Amino acid sequence: LTGVLDDCLCDIESIDDFNTFKIFPKIQKLQERDYFRYYKVNLKRPCPFWADDGHCSIKDCHVEPCPESKIPVGIKAGSSNKYSKAANNSKELEDCEQANKLGAVNSTLSNQSKEAFIDWARHDDSQDHFCELDDERSPDAQYVDLLLNPERYTGYKGSSAWRVWNSIYEENCFKPRSVYRPLNPLAPSRGESCLVFFFLMRLCLEKRVFYKLISGLHASINLHLCANYLLEETWGKPRWGPNVKEFTRRFDPAETKGEGPRRLKNLYFLYLIELRALSKVAPYFERSVVDLYTGNGHEDAESKALLLDIFRDTKSFHMHFDEKSMFAGDKKGAKSLKEEFRLHFKNISRIMDCVGCDKCRLWGKLQTQGLGTALKILFSEKEIQSLPENSPSKGFQLTRQEIVALVNAFGR
Repeated sequence: LTGVLDDCLCDIESIDDFNTFKIFPKIQKLQERDYFRYYKVNLKRPCPFWADDGHCSIKDCHVEPCPESKIPVGIKAGSSNKYSKAANNSKELEDCEQANKLGAVNSTLSNQSKEAFIDWARHDDSQDHFCELDDERSPDAQYVDLLLNPERYTGYKGSSAWRVWNSIYEENCFKPRSVYRPLNPLAPSRGESCLVFFFLMRLCLEKRVFYKLISGLHASINLHLCANYLLEETWGKPRWGPNVKEFTRRFDPAETKGEGPRRLKNLYFLYLIELRALSKVAPYFERSVVDLYTGNGHEDAESKALLLDIFRDTKSFHMHFDEKSMFAGDKKGAKSLKEEFRLHFKNISRIMDCVGCDKCRLWGKLQTQGLGTALKILFSEKEIQSLPENSPSKGFQLTRQEIVALVNAFGR
């Protein structure tokens, strides 16, 4: 891919250079820190739209915890209710990964870690959301270690997976009903690419942005499945790696009737939206009253310093997407469109509970919440700018779940 992206003045080459040399090494380190590696999720919420009959048929596509002795505990309790990062044995990590291959989610944590998370939760605030949030108090909600549960191909495919994406595109993306996206999103009908492009150009900027964000999220997930694919399994030992054939099937112009490159460009557009959100939310975290709290003062300070360093890099990027052009019409119409935007996206977050594979559901819910948090930030610029320096937030807050989702979604 080369050249300028639609709806902004950004070129792909500049984004590649900026990400490769500035952002990616730092965001990767941040994702490994205790505050960002644990995500609380309810993988047992029923699908609200159709009978939940699409669970992954693969035997390991369910939660199968590692033995307690093998669990790499990220936080250990001390005598003063303090928590520190435990050094993890790489051999134990490897054993744990092999025991939880494919779609299985390693979800067991020690009692000390569970106590730590309750302590962390006391530092969370609440706010209206773009996503349907899990009830963190539900007995079915559980913390998972994202480092032990990487996003990769699990074998989950077929009509169940297609139905999820078909529902998202058909029911939730702003496009005319005359443009039909078939059940299998990988097999567009003849001429559909031109039709989609033509009608998207007739939509207002806000609705084009919405469609491109969902397409970019879809491309991101597909890319990670292609990049970390189960290539073979001999004697119970899986080998993961890039699957070029699968990547070609999903993105090559010849295989997708020209649609593949546009899908990839939408991934760049998604990157720009989340990058812009990070630059806009910096003042929220720059206040001394905000801590990335785990109970370990030294580690918390290091995590915040690294996050602020990333914020400085995001501000230095000179080709940000200009979100001020969105919802800029008359106040009544802009408010109505913004609310429609929010409700459509919230509906998409509910559809993620219809994903039949636990690991796919985990990463789908996390990345959807991360994008929803980015949108919440972009639509709250005035509230962020007026935040008090030395007192709790009023008018704009982020929960720990939203912060973890935002950083990890951008990391993907």
